[in-house]
Amino acid sequence: MSLDDDTRREQGMGVRRQVLGDEHVDRAIARTTPFTEGFQDFITRYAWGELWSGDGVDRRTRSMLTLAILAAVGCEEEFAMHVKAARRNGVPPEHIREVLMHVAVYAGVPRANRAFAIANTILGDEQSD
Repeated sequence: MSLDDDTRREQGMGVRRQVLGDEHVDRAIARTTPFTEGFQDFITRYAWGELWSGDGVDRRTRSMLTLAILAAVGCEEEFAMHVKAARRNGVPPEHIREVLMHVAVYAGVPRANRAFAIANTILGDEQSD
């Protein structure tokens, strides 16, 4: 079934808020400028309204895939954001560790080492809350 842009945008915003949390999404929206407005709309409609809304795999699996890709390509800020999202999606720390072990073997120890440090900080903060 093909969705129109308004439906995709609405669905995407709902999923984006569920996965990343209202606080993060509200900050992103508040920082939107005329220059970034089209990009924000694009990621809401396609990343969140199509990809993350799809029924091909569950959100836990999507979170683990996203963590592996972001760690492998060294997108540290996005990786940190998605560690929090993965926990919100029910991914236990043990599964995050296994994802990063795979990154070490298939994408390189330096990338995994940095991702482990980032995840460890976030997961440690989570335990102190």
